[in-house]
This record gives sequence, C-alpha cells and structure tokens, in this order.
Amino acid sequence: MTVKTKLREIVGPDNFFDDPEVLSTYSRDFSLAPAGVPNYVVKPKTVEEVQKVVQLANKNRLPVVPTSSLVHFNGAAIPKQGGVIVDLTRMNRILEIDEFNRRVRMEAGVTWEQATKALAKKGFRLMMPLSPHPMRSAVTDHLEREVITNTVYDYGEPLQSMEVVWPTGEIFRTGSASVAGYPDSPSKGGNPSGPGLDFYRLLQGAQGTMGIVTWANLKIEYMTTMDRVLFSPVEDLGYTIDFLHRILRLRVGQECLLLDNTDLAALAAESWPEDFEELRATLPPWTLILVLSGMARRPEEKLKYEENILKDIIKNEFSEIHLEQNLPGFPGMGRKLLPLLRQPWPRKTPYWKNRYLGGCQSLFFITRPAMAPQFIDLMEEVAAQYGYPVDDIGGYIQPIEHNRACQVQFDFFYDPDSEVDMELVRSLYRDVSSVLASEGALFTRPYGELADLVYESATGYATALRRVKKVFDPNNIMNPGTLCY
Repeated sequence: MTVKTKLREIVGPDNFFDDPEVLSTYSRDFSLAPAGVPNYVVKPKTVEEVQKVVQLANKNRLPVVPTSSLVHFNGAAIPKQGGVIVDLTRMNRILEIDEFNRRVRMEAGVTWEQATKALAKKGFRLMMPLSPHPMRSAVTDHLEREVITNTVYDYGEPLQSMEVVWPTGEIFRTGSASVAGYPDSPSKGGNPSGPGLDFYRLLQGAQGTMGIVTWANLKIEYMTTMDRVLFSPVEDLGYTIDFLHRILRLRVGQECLLLDNTDLAALAAESWPEDFEELRATLPPWTLILVLSGMARRPEEKLKYEENILKDIIKNEFSEIHLEQNLPGFPGMGRKLLPLLRQPWPRKTPYWKNRYLGGCQSLFFITRPAMAPQFIDLMEEVAAQYGYPVDDIGGYIQPIEHNRACQVQFDFFYDPDSEVDMELVRSLYRDVSSVLASEGALFTRPYGELADLVYESATGYATALRRVKKVFDPNNIMNPGTLCY
C-alpha cells in the first residue's frame, strides 16, 4: 500500500489532496519567502489522525509541515523539501472556557475571529498582538510569541499547558495537563510548569520543527467596562520613551504602543486611498497611544486614579508630553482605534498591512527602548541607499514588560505584482537585518534568511538546538530546512 493510499485512509478521501492546483495554494504565503510545493495535503479532524499521519511520515522519512490556517506572513509553513502539509483548520473547536480560572482551551485551528466572538459572549477576551488577521490561528500566534499590545499582563506567560504530537508520533501533554484525570483534574491544566514536565518553551518559536500542537490552554482576562484612549503627538522619540519608563512601571494603562504616521494611517483609514494619504500627510511622525481602562468594580475611580498619576508626572517631570483623548485635527480617532486593539482586523476589509501597496514584509526585533531611535536611524540610512522612500516604511514600537524592553517593527510595503519591487524589498530586508544585528538587535523569532544570520552568530546555541532536535525528531521530518535544522 502506498503512502498516498494510507494518508487517504487516515483522513478520508475528502480530506486528502494531491491535485497540483490545491498544492499550489500551500506553496506561498504573504511573505517574500521562496515557494515550496508539498507532495500531499491532509486535513485531520482528531489528534489520533494527526498521530497516524506523523507515524506514517516518520516511518517513510517524509517531511511534515503543520499549518493551522492559510494566513502566514513569514514563510514558516511553506514546505522547503516537499512532503505532507498537515492542515489543522478542521480542528477548530473551543473545548472549554474556564471562567473561574480565566482560561480557555482551544484547538489549533481556532481563529482570532472565532475566539474573540466566543469569549466576548462570556465577558472575556484574549490578549492579542496588534490587530491580528481574523483568520489567523490564535494558538499559533501564542506559539510564535507574537508580542501583545497590553503591557499590564505581559509579565505573565499567556500560553499554558498543551497537547503535542511529537515527530515520532507520540502524544504528550505538557505541564499540569499531563496529570491523571485531565481535563477534570483539580488544576485543569492551567499550570505550564507542573506537576508534569514543562516543555512549552521548547515548542514556542519552533515554527513547527519540534511537533504539532493540537490544542492549548490560553489565559483570558475580563473585558473592561470603561475605557479612555489617550494620544500624544511625538516629536522627540527618546523623550517619550523616558516618559514610558516612568509610567509603565506603575502599571498605568492597559494597551500602550507607538505608531508612526504610515502604520497608523494604514490602520485608521476608512475611505481608501483618500483617507490614508491625508492621514499619512498630516499625522505627527509618531503617536503615543495609551488606553486607560476600568473593570467591573469602580471603573470611574480607577480611571480617575490613573489620570491623576499622569497629570502629576507630566506636570512635574514631562511637561512636553500632551496626552489628550483625541489627536488634534483627528476627531474620533479613539473611537476608531480601540476596536482595532481589542478585536482582530475586519474580515471584509483587506488586511491593514496589505492595504497600501498589496504586500508587506515586516522586520521585527527586541531591543532596549533607549536604543530604538538609533535603530530607526540605521534603518533609514540603509533604505536611502536602496532608494526606498523612508516615508513608505511603517514603524511600530511595542513596550514589553513595562518598558524594560521593546519590540521594534519596520513594515516595508511593496507591490506583489512587481518583480522589481519585490527584489528591492527582499534585498533591503536582508541588508538592513545584517546591519541591525551587528549593532545589537535581538532577533528572537528568526524567519527565513534571518535564521541563517542568527544561528551563524550563535554557533554554540545552534549546536545545542540540533542535539535537542535529534532527540525528539531523529529522522528530521518536522519542517526540515527551517531554523538551524
């Protein structure tokens, strides 16, 4: 019996595909990564089907690439050596919402749109990255360590225990989900570090190279009952970063982020392209966005308390900061922006990163906040050398751990129908990454060519990773050619 026949038997004929037209849809994503065509695509419904597919692939040394949606931006789900795509979109059940312990357990195919709607009915929400794609997997974004906009909760790991199918086909549950009686055990699997073994860090950022996560427990928080969106035009980025050092350690605010005029215009524009061009031309170079929120108990008092703290700090220490409920000249900006910070991007509208020119290549890294202006200057120098308009580059700075660190993101927009545009951005992305890395930018999520750059500079770390990979994936079937494997 052939591999093809066995795969078809495992998932059923309606969930097995080897038609070239179907295979081609998995060969590319929204990134500039090279195309790679799989041999087969399967869509399992249960963990047992996933297990059987992986066991078959391991026996025949067939590469396996897991994907939880058809929405990917970094090339991580493009098969680099053929093989079988394990498409988890049919595994899209929300298994339980544990209101008492503020926890949700969901399968990997559950999208941001699906998760936010289901949780909102119970008065809860997930912490999320900046306006994620509605059809993107919420579990995958947590596995990929997407940085959340909410600085209040970013000390706590939002990803809890999970179920994984190792490359050998064994099923394993991490943390307290591994104890007898789960999911009815007292801990409910909410503790990622025990009493069972803790492997969740091994699976984070691995881009499907260590196993296939079928479901995960994620932390949830109560929805707010009162919100106040504050804006401050930024002329001096370093001065504003110092201000954030002062207020975020006091846990003032919920969401807090900095956007340049291009990214903010792409998010806030309603009529396209008229609104975008007008906003980009008239918005300040950077804008600080800070959301004050109250929960169910005494929300007015909480907002008043935080407002008084801000007034005192601004009056006595940062008089050049002007926090207002609206940006001057942009009435209703808070009303437009708050849903984009709390909900995924609207499905019927082209994704915000692709609205301008059709394509976007994002470059992101971690650094100390004080170094962010320096990295922006370096990026602009390299872009100028390539003749790429600096005004066309989107910028986003996300404080992490109350501004102990930050993620800096540059969005390079391009026309996906223009080979010249694509090659320009591809070359710019490669060179600016090298320049920033040489100056200390920390690429904690290295995708595509960045993986070679990162692991070549950390050979000892890469060697250790290969040893670990060999233990869990002796035949190197799981997404080979990704990271340093």
